[in-house]
Amino acid sequence: MTARDTVDALLARCGTTYAAEAGIRLRNTPQPLYQLLVLSDLLSARIRASVAVSAARALFAHGMRSPRRMAGATWQQRVDALGEGGYRRYDERTATQLGEGARLLLADYGGDLRRLREEADGDLDVLRAGLRRTPGIGPAGADIFVREVQAVWPEVAPFVDGKAFQGAERLGLPASPAKLVELVEPAERTKPAEPAGPADGHGVAVLAAALVRAALDKHIVDDVQAHA
Repeated sequence: MTARDTVDALLARCGTTYAAEAGIRLRNTPQPLYQLLVLSDLLSARIRASVAVSAARALFAHGMRSPRRMAGATWQQRVDALGEGGYRRYDERTATQLGEGARLLLADYGGDLRRLREEADGDLDVLRAGLRRTPGIGPAGADIFVREVQAVWPEVAPFVDGKAFQGAERLGLPASPAKLVELVEPAERTKPAEPAGPADGHGVAVLAAALVRAALDKHIVDDVQAHA
């Protein structure tokens, strides 16, 4: 069983980003980028990822898909949507943070995270620091956002966070973003004689999300190892 066999089995089992699972059609436009920020906030809490995804879908279903709509919703409307998604342990605090974060994003960037991208100008530390100004977004939340947004912001790829590396370790895969990139790129692009091209941000985002799922669920590891 090779590392590529393991990756192929993993992607067949759970090859989708968390953004896609939450119904976010990720593009480099303000609304889906904001939705990813909300999802990153929810996923960073000590709560099951499936609950965080469900809560995000509920918020979006109730119209809170942009910072202006989130800021315009009442605190109770946010609490109710979070509760509908099963996000009850942190619902009141998170409802407050979502409102504050939306207002801050509107004030600082006109509701458009692409302005933060321009401000960072490819500097990952600056980008993460900017994200962490958002209430509710700490180091874990910032890393989740970067891990997923690399699908449309290629300058931050390849990015693999600590939780994804835990999944790679469980599966016996290399703990190196560059080596993981090789496992999701076509074989013809990884021949030594060819110059290295830009990282496939979308492919790495999908693999990183799958690795996180492996870190969180031993059954996935067992299933992948059985079918690789």
